[in-house]
Amino acid sequence: MSDGLLSSLRAALPNATVWDAAALAPRDPGFDPRNFGASALVRPRDVEGAAALVRFCTEHDVSLVAQGGRTGLAGGAATSAGQVICDLGRLNQIEEIDPFARVAIVQAGVTLGALQEAAAEHGLDPGIDLAARGSATIGGMVSTNAGGIMAFRNGTMRHRVLGLEAVLPDGRVFSDLTRVLKTSAGYDLKHLFIGAEGTLGIVTRVAVRLDPVAGASATALVGVPDAASAQRIVRHFLASTSARLTAAEILWRNFASLMQRALKYAPGSLPLEAPCLLVLGLGADNIEAARHALEDGLAAIWEEAGIIDGLVASSEAQAAAMWRLREETEQIERAHPMAPSFDVSVPGGGLDAYVARIEAGLKQVDASYAPYVYGHLADGNLHISINCDGPVSHERHEAIEDVLYEGLREAGGSFSAEHGVGLDKRDAYEQHADPVKQDLAKAIKQLVDPNNILNPGKVVG
Repeated sequence: MSDGLLSSLRAALPNATVWDAAALAPRDPGFDPRNFGASALVRPRDVEGAAALVRFCTEHDVSLVAQGGRTGLAGGAATSAGQVICDLGRLNQIEEIDPFARVAIVQAGVTLGALQEAAAEHGLDPGIDLAARGSATIGGMVSTNAGGIMAFRNGTMRHRVLGLEAVLPDGRVFSDLTRVLKTSAGYDLKHLFIGAEGTLGIVTRVAVRLDPVAGASATALVGVPDAASAQRIVRHFLASTSARLTAAEILWRNFASLMQRALKYAPGSLPLEAPCLLVLGLGADNIEAARHALEDGLAAIWEEAGIIDGLVASSEAQAAAMWRLREETEQIERAHPMAPSFDVSVPGGGLDAYVARIEAGLKQVDASYAPYVYGHLADGNLHISINCDGPVSHERHEAIEDVLYEGLREAGGSFSAEHGVGLDKRDAYEQHADPVKQDLAKAIKQLVDPNNILNPGKVVG
């Protein structure tokens, strides 16, 4: 980007923060070092500023990439020289929480953690949770249709959004901040922007559905022989009327062993020796009721589910130690800095067969491969990382994908469960997404963004 164009950008947005590439270089790009490859970053202070930025980029034929908390894992916020970043960090106001209607109106730069804290003051919760809650923003979560640990009960972001506001590629503002559940008034166009990764518009404001939150929660770590056993436990608690299942996370042995070593957990401190571990969260009116419900429920299903070992956390510290096993997944990157990671959805009844198949298939690609597998048991979303100790060639990456994605669409699953498509899954999208769906997506992109200004190269190319 020329100095003249950068000066024009600053003049056109006098109230926005503008950083050039030199100012970006020393800053933290978040989860992906490609995030700060752009020639400039602009941080507007309101939707009018965001719209002015979009109009400027359209007039000067400069591509624009929206960014939130920069926690994406598929390259959806990656940028390159000549591009401009629209950083939504200043749009960080929780404008309203209506405890009766159970709705929050928030700006796109609000973090999930901030919304959780504000809603909790009213005994409410946004009904979605992620390990990156402290930095992931609502706008980014809408744009990737984020899922998380509560999706099996409350759905993904698509199910939590009642309405939204977004800046279109021509600078107009699409405003559909519907705050009611029931609306049957023609095309529900907000869904065009949910999961579109900023390719059709920049989400600036969201009406989020809230749910009552349990008074307290309890956590258990349970060792089981396989996913089928874990699923029997989950079904048992889902049928309970005395407490509410809030989380069911599964960890296969290889992943759990890595975490045990990395976190330096002493042998015997937690039940960690089973082929699979299940982290359960249960909510109730108070902590005693939640713990008793977990203890009684596990006792009732123990033999039927073939439980090997189990422990209900007796303190917040012990519960946190259990959750660290699941949430501190950056330990994989520390052990294997170049590890490719994947995010698939598998229909529930096929988890054990799928994991056995990919373990065998990956060894055919490389005899040293022993994948780390973990994820959201109750909705079939598995995260898979490969234990590579160096860069993986494009051909090797494709061979890994062929193993992981084989038959998923035909079985009703997905090659991308909650991380999006971005840059990293473009090849998989073209190979595994329905061809007619791809054609329709390209037609919509061409109609809404004919000049390919917003986040080019992502999702539809």
